[in-house]
Amino acid sequence: MGIAMFYHLTRRPIEATLPALLDKALAQGWRVVVRGGDAGRLDWLDERLWQGDGFLPHGQAGGEFDADQPVLLTTGADIPNGAVCLMAVDGAQVSPHEAAAMERVCILFDGNDPVAVEGARGQWRSLTGAGLRAQYWSEESGRWEIRRDSGA
Repeated sequence: MGIAMFYHLTRRPIEATLPALLDKALAQGWRVVVRGGDAGRLDWLDERLWQGDGFLPHGQAGGEFDADQPVLLTTGADIPNGAVCLMAVDGAQVSPHEAAAMERVCILFDGNDPVAVEGARGQWRSLTGAGLRAQYWSEESGRWEIRRDSGA
């Protein structure tokens, strides 16, 4: 059983934060699935990932080679690439059962959006209520710091 890490984005946008987290996950040798709630928004993220500073191998779900993708962007609940890390963006939900099966779950949420903040709080309660360990990460100081660890 892994850990759920909540990233409260207040200084850097998702298109700057997500590639850094994906690089760290790939450096661990993990396959990653990025789950979003809106296909159009995932198209936008896909473009940003290709335009980034370095090469970040990834694809969007629904293609012939989904199982081969180190990073797969999807709106679905399936994980065809065998990912051990799930990154949820834009309010995409992660169940306690899914989180327990992963090495790592990262939930990225816009700290300037009250609806997103409340959604992340609900996810925190759901995951920690199921006995999963969770950490809350803040960039308020200008760098990422753990502000809360459920220690479950």
